Amino acid sequence: MSTRPITLYEGPIESILEEELGTLSSPARLYGRVWTEGPQVVIRYYEAHPLEGDKVPICAVARLGKGQLRKRSESKPGIAILESPAAMVFIVDAFR
Repeated sequence: MSTRPITLYEGPIESILEEELGTLSSPARLYGRVWTEGPQVVIRYYEAHPLEGDKVPICAVARLGKGQLRKRSESKPGIAILESPAAMVFIVDAFR
């Protein structure tokens, strides 16, 4: 069961990978950073910790569908209130 909405704070984030991502098996913990400035949240992941095995450096971003990670209007500076606690994660060549 998921909690809706969810509140994210600017800074470090730890997430759970619920489905395989390329050669990375699930479940795994993903570590990264959240930025809350602007109308959408930006989440970038730089490291994965599979349950079995060593840490894996990654370059990945979180995204949702059409609204992506759009903040709700009541979000305050440094905080983002989102409709969903889930997002798709995509491996990228570099962060922009």
